[in-house]
Amino acid sequence: MMYLPPQFKADHHHQALQLIDENPFASLISVDDAGLPFVTHLPLHLDQSDAQPVLLGHCAKANPHWRFLQSRPQALVTFIGPHAYLSPSVYPDLTRVPTWNYLAVHCTVQATLIDDAVEKDKLLKKLITDHEPAYAQQWRSLGDGFAQKMLAGIVGFELLVTELQCKLKLNQHRPESHSAMETMYASGNENERALALWMRRLGIATARSEGND
Repeated sequence: MMYLPPQFKADHHHQALQLIDENPFASLISVDDAGLPFVTHLPLHLDQSDAQPVLLGHCAKANPHWRFLQSRPQALVTFIGPHAYLSPSVYPDLTRVPTWNYLAVHCTVQATLIDDAVEKDKLLKKLITDHEPAYAQQWRSLGDGFAQKMLAGIVGFELLVTELQCKLKLNQHRPESHSAMETMYASGNENERALALWMRRLGIATARSEGND
């Protein structure tokens, strides 16, 4: 699925699920009829109510991806979390090179299509709850005719996660960089600040004072 050196492998299953929950925009990858990768970028809802995680989503009926899932149910879903450049200036010596730090999850999934209007409506409501709960009232007020027309234009799918890999690449194997790296990231852009937070979550860096978070 992906190159995963042991120092970057997540220690706990919940770290991967937390990363998915915080970064729900995914790449769904199937094999098309020519044997080539076919990719759809879409938000997915993470359902953890059963023993195995399930990802819920949908695509336009005009998108052939659902047909590939129908004929070849096994697919790959990837999530990318915060990521950022790392300058070699974080090291105490000069014989170093730049790198890029990032967090990623790859899920092997088994797809089941959802084309029943009632079930598709339930799926949409879960996505609405994830991203804009207030929109639920507007969706209900659009009327059955409009809602049915919208639902007819999509195909939903349930993606059962059968295998999961999580890569947390944060320079774990270079402890001499950690203090300067956390300081640099904590004062940087949104992605860099998120990486600094994950460094603290993983115990790579110590917690900063509340005023600096």
